[in-house]
Amino acid sequence: MYESILNQPYSLFGQFERLRRELDDVFGVSGLPSSIRSVAPGTLPAINIGRTPASVEIYAFAPGLDASKIEVTLDRGVLRIAGERTSTIPGDDAKVQVYTRERGTGSFARTISLPDDVDPARVNASYRNGVLQVSVARRESAQPKRITVQ
Repeated sequence: MYESILNQPYSLFGQFERLRRELDDVFGVSGLPSSIRSVAPGTLPAINIGRTPASVEIYAFAPGLDASKIEVTLDRGVLRIAGERTSTIPGDDAKVQVYTRERGTGSFARTISLPDDVDPARVNASYRNGVLQVSVARRESAQPKRITVQ
């Protein structure tokens, strides 16, 4: 209904946010997460995690990757997503001057601690349109059960 004052690009707060991002580019990100459940800004890939009554769903936003080079492992309740994003900017041979680089490159790995009720034998992963979707089924014993009242 009302747009946040922080989201307006030419507002005073929007300009401060732009300045903060530019200073992070020059001096490096502070490396401090903003909350207990978050990671430092710029961490690759960005992820969303949710659950349904039947599964835990993980979405990793990683466009421009080769699906065969994405490594997804599940060991003792910890899901690990790893890979590498290569730079699309030509090397020094082409004598290209780079003014800004907003897309992160290099190796990445994210680890996610999963709940105890997941079934490691039933994991599906698919990569489409730059989004890696990992679905980990929950055990039948963890499913909500409807009890008939007599």
